[in-house]
Amino acid sequence: MKKSIIATWILMSATLLMAGGNVKPSLSEVADIPAKSCKADKGYIEEDAKLMWQDQAYVDAEDGAYKQERSVGKAGKWKHAENYCRRLDYAGYTDWRLPTSDELMNVHRKPGQVFTYFRGPDFWTSTPASKGKYYVVYPADAYRYEQKTRRSNYIRCVRCLDEGDTETGPKIVR
Repeated sequence: MKKSIIATWILMSATLLMAGGNVKPSLSEVADIPAKSCKADKGYIEEDAKLMWQDQAYVDAEDGAYKQERSVGKAGKWKHAENYCRRLDYAGYTDWRLPTSDELMNVHRKPGQVFTYFRGPDFWTSTPASKGKYYVVYPADAYRYEQKTRRSNYIRCVRCLDEGDTETGPKIVR
């Protein structure tokens, strides 16, 4: 009995010793994780139309607002969309507006996906349709459709390019 207790004690001591036992661990330093994501907010410059487009990440709250017919950030009802663009301060500019249906159809007819951040459903435009409705543009086919203003859709703002605004300028990342 005494031998089995001693053998068990030796076995447990050896196991603890191999497993690190009572040794003070020295852990490696934790790497700092940058607060900025890999994909930065950008602006897309449409040279032929002389327009700069907001190209900013969509967040979960905006996707939820779109699905639940509410208004948050870059998703919401038409009046929210108009106010959102009018008040937008992005990429060093404050002269943003809601695009016309022609402008939005034109940018979505370009080959490939010109925006880093995109959504499949409709985007609001500033173009009025029939009474109480405005046009939205569906990116997949680049056509416009009438939508009631109380419906929620995504928002992408645009601004006219000024002299000296270039794709490689200091205010644009792209």
